[in-house]
This record gives sequence, C-alpha cells and structure tokens, in this order.
Amino acid sequence: MLDIRLTERGDVILAGRFDAAQLEKARSVLDTLVSTSTVDFGGLEYISSAGLGLLIATQRRLKEGGHELKLRNLSPHIRDIFKIARFDLIFRIE
Repeated sequence: MLDIRLTERGDVILAGRFDAAQLEKARSVLDTLVSTSTVDFGGLEYISSAGLGLLIATQRRLKEGGHELKLRNLSPHIRDIFKIARFDLIFRIE
C-alpha cells in the first residue's frame, strides 16, 4: 500500500510500497505538480519499474516548463537502484 501526500508547499511525501497497483493513486497526485517540487522517499520501502516510469514521465513534463522533481531521503537500496539505472543523471538527488 502506498501513502502519498502533497504538502502545502507542493512537495510530495511517499511511504510504503510504490508498485503498479498504486500507479493511478500516485499519478493523481504527481499530475497536479506544475513547478519544481521535492519528493521525499523517507518512508518508501519499495518502488517498481512502473513507479520509476511515472517519476520519469513527471520529470520530463516538468522539465518542459523549466521545472524539475528533486528527490530526497532515498534509502540505500533505492539509491543504488537509481545509480545502477543511471536515474541519478535524470533527477537531482539530495
């Protein structure tokens, strides 16, 4: 189960498991982003390729408007996935 919250500042907080079953729930939040936003992975236990794909699509959409997604609090395991897949070249990871 994925818990996804949008803060008053327009940042996103993720917790739980971000898999294909949770894709529409996540899309409904990420599609509302229109400016540079930070996604906090602090409570995220797992992310599937579907979740990664949605983050990349959101990043591309925001970049077209001169904005971006910044990622923070990635667990060592998820950070390794981003490095191996070279997603650390697509996202700014804090």
